[in-house]
Amino acid sequence: MVKLQFNEYGTDGPPLIVLHGLFGSARNWAGHARDLGDTHRVYALDLRNHGASERAMTMTYEEMAGDVAGFIASQGLTDPVVMGHSMGGKVAMQLALAEPGLVKALIVVDIAPVTYGHDMLDYIAAMQMLDLSGDHRRSELEEELRDQVDDPGITAFLMTNLERANGGFQWRINLTAISAGMSAISAFSPPPGATYDKPAVFIAGSESGYIRDSHRDRISELFPKSRTVTIKDANHWVHADQPEAFVKTVKAFLGAVGKK
Repeated sequence: MVKLQFNEYGTDGPPLIVLHGLFGSARNWAGHARDLGDTHRVYALDLRNHGASERAMTMTYEEMAGDVAGFIASQGLTDPVVMGHSMGGKVAMQLALAEPGLVKALIVVDIAPVTYGHDMLDYIAAMQMLDLSGDHRRSELEEELRDQVDDPGITAFLMTNLERANGGFQWRINLTAISAGMSAISAFSPPPGATYDKPAVFIAGSESGYIRDSHRDRISELFPKSRTVTIKDANHWVHADQPEAFVKTVKAFLGAVGKK
């Protein structure tokens, strides 16, 4: 089990745990966490090998869900709602399926409980190729990374992991472990026979291909009380593309869960 670093926001209301996606961190969610903190105590976590959390050489969802379960126990949290985006969504699903008693309700952002055929190894290779010594300015490194990554938005997102250290730069993510664990990150293998029979919402981006019609049966099988909400004009980073619509959707779900 890996000890997870976290940031806290909001009131003394019911707990809401937020899990970022691959190459993300807790601080990517600071704005949304503050918005949601008017009704909840929000805990934005750095998952293993990301941000300020401890490093480990393996990245299975069983292990990452175990890390989050350990966090819940260490903080003495009762009935938290768990929200995760992309990889963090898979961690949240794994936790809910393996330990349903720990999770009051589930919010999954633009990911399905399936194995995906694509991976992010090209991005990792591009990041590993950069010379992070003090001989280069940050802007130069970003320009070099942009030459290797087609989408400037993804380049900017990846650059959020670059920080100054020891006269040069370093990545705030464990690229070696993430690369080695990419097949496990792309996959999803829930506990045999497990289902999560509590409230769950899947929030999809209309322009994203991560939650498809072909995934609906599998979602319903594992999460029989779930529903899917699609946010217009949003891609995979739904919360960044349409922040107001995203927060409104999450607050509506949290409000409904709070009445039960």
